Amino acid sequence: MLNVPHDLYTSEQIRQLENIAINEHNLPAAELMSRAGSASLDSLKLHWPLAKQILILCGTGNNGGDGFELARQAATNDYNVTVMQVGDQSKLTPTAQAARDALIATGTEIQRFKDKLPSTDIIVDALIGTGLNREVADDFKAIINAINHNKHSPVLSLDLPSGLHADTGNVLGAAVKATITISFIGLNKGIFTGDGPNYSGKTCFDSLDIPSIIYKRLTPIAQRVSLEKDGARLAPRERTGHKGLYGHLLVIGGDHGMPGAARLAAEAGARVGSGLTSIATRTTHEPILNLARPELMCHGVENVDDLVPLLRSTNAITIGPGLGQSAWGNSLFQKAIETKKPIVVDADALNLLSKSAQHHDHWVLTPHPGEAARLLDCSSSEVQSDRFTAVKELQSRYGGIAVLKGSGSLIHNGQAPTRLSSWGNPGMGSGGMGDVLAGVIGGLLAQGFPLMDAACVGVTLHGMAADKAAEQDGERGMLAMDLMPHLRHLANLIY
Repeated sequence: MLNVPHDLYTSEQIRQLENIAINEHNLPAAELMSRAGSASLDSLKLHWPLAKQILILCGTGNNGGDGFELARQAATNDYNVTVMQVGDQSKLTPTAQAARDALIATGTEIQRFKDKLPSTDIIVDALIGTGLNREVADDFKAIINAINHNKHSPVLSLDLPSGLHADTGNVLGAAVKATITISFIGLNKGIFTGDGPNYSGKTCFDSLDIPSIIYKRLTPIAQRVSLEKDGARLAPRERTGHKGLYGHLLVIGGDHGMPGAARLAAEAGARVGSGLTSIATRTTHEPILNLARPELMCHGVENVDDLVPLLRSTNAITIGPGLGQSAWGNSLFQKAIETKKPIVVDADALNLLSKSAQHHDHWVLTPHPGEAARLLDCSSSEVQSDRFTAVKELQSRYGGIAVLKGSGSLIHNGQAPTRLSSWGNPGMGSGGMGDVLAGVIGGLLAQGFPLMDAACVGVTLHGMAADKAAEQDGERGMLAMDLMPHLRHLANLIY
């Protein structure tokens, strides 16, 4: 079993990789299916070493053929195997039919699904795989629901949880909730965004030993971000470093009643290393914020003239946390983006932008799906139905870097591949988390990170910090401030 790679592909790209292996490298489809069966059996042994009873559910495509092959190999390895088939047997692909025949030759009986599943240690989902492009129905929907209603047996899905769209991560009518998903040859991008993370469980990968040169034939549609891959600029500092070398971040926000959002963003920027960090906010908030975190320089700003000298002395700007959408917030927003300095546009600044669209190359936009819907003049459900298309449209329409937040946050700069973060957890569903991300990215920009690097590293640090906080105290009840000590620690991990 190989480590899960960073490259992500569409289902069509994975078919192309498989066809290249078959047609140009003398790897018959039957051999690849045999290897998929072996990899699946290895995964069973690794994750459930005490299991002996396996229920394998097979469809009519090559995904079902992988299931038949797994069943054959498991039966010869002293497992008690039960196999159920769903779908019209006459529609089996030739390779899947050959695997089915080889299984029957071992004396294993293939049953038809009726209305319930037998008791078992493990359920293997080999029903549909990656080719699905319409809602599941009839027996397939019934057996998927039966799998999900079984609370006693963990589920291993082959390639992809059946019912999940391989490219968008959408649930097509019903989808298997897998405990573990093992993907072959290439990773489908839908596993990591949309509903994918909710259904795929832990993701494993096996290349089936196809020649590595094959992967050079295609550019992956997306790549997962990581500190190891993207965090080179977090290398240890020179011993003679001082605050003047690490930039000055200005956070603009905190309208009446909302000073906390600006405070969260500013502290997050400082925790990832900005040399100086200032807040431009309402005058009434200035003394409160200074008391809470004296390292932050807080300035009362009641009009654009008050903001101008602060803009001159800063290296990067984060605007939006608690900004509001009044004339005060709008005037500060318009003046800030005129500077052409690196700027993170978040929260209410995004809502202001949606009312007066502009295109700039010096900003990072950080919308959640609701804000993205306003920017794209559509519904949030439309955004979520195809997040990869949405983030590309955001970048094309507004320029700079677009970060579409959510499970499987996406980062796009107008070029392939789109970047994806698989870090983070549901504990982040609380107020202030987005303010922290905006501050983190701003703090990196202040230190001289290019826009795309700041976005990728910032999203990674943010998600990893939340995972550390959840590991320490659990997801429920997590607050945005809980990320701060972990942000500092993670920002110092690269050596």
